[in-house]
Amino acid sequence: MATSGNKNINAKLGRDIFLLAGPGGWGFLGRGTGRLSGISMIKVLLGDVGTGKSSLVLRFVKGQFIEFQESTIGAAFFSQTVAVNEATVKFEIWDTAGQERYHSLAPMYYRGAAAAIVVYDLTNQASFDRAKKWVQELLSQGNSDMVMALAGNKADLLDAKVVATEATQRYAQENGLFFMETSAKAATNVNDIFYEIAKRLPRLQPAPKPSGMVLTDKPAGPAASTCCS
Repeated sequence: MATSGNKNINAKLGRDIFLLAGPGGWGFLGRGTGRLSGISMIKVLLGDVGTGKSSLVLRFVKGQFIEFQESTIGAAFFSQTVAVNEATVKFEIWDTAGQERYHSLAPMYYRGAAAAIVVYDLTNQASFDRAKKWVQELLSQGNSDMVMALAGNKADLLDAKVVATEATQRYAQENGLFFMETSAKAATNVNDIFYEIAKRLPRLQPAPKPSGMVLTDKPAGPAASTCCS
């Protein structure tokens, strides 16, 4: 059963985080913990003012779209539980303000992050240029195994589109990201990009067995017979 909620809050963050990053803002997404059947993760959304990151989260969590969404002040918290590949994944999502002054706070959240979404506006070339700077910053300072997605939002505004799909796909492939064009208004690829992140997150692996000689305190006994019955 899916659950969701949201509230404005100032919170102290844990060490393991996932980051959703975009021009001019910051957010974070906590590393999945526990068994495969129940994974909890904190997620952060970053983006310039007006890229529609708040609308993406609202569509994913509540299935709603507000035409004139107010800009986020501080940070808003949302949660959503979904089933992915027979696992229950709880997204804990932080949607942060997109003003430029928050950029300097981003490194404290994306360092150590397991995943990131970089959001830009398909109708605004400058937002895509800024998104590429975020990608390069994450590649140079984030985890080497970070799962990164590039979201071109406002795909419903076809007549106003200025960022070419082919160029963005090529950029994403060259930099190891996966790319989707999204529309919070038309609900295009909104759930898909969140589900794809969950599917790409590295699963918990069993600890490797120690190699080499293992010493014990057990006294040596008589040699065992090598005969076969």
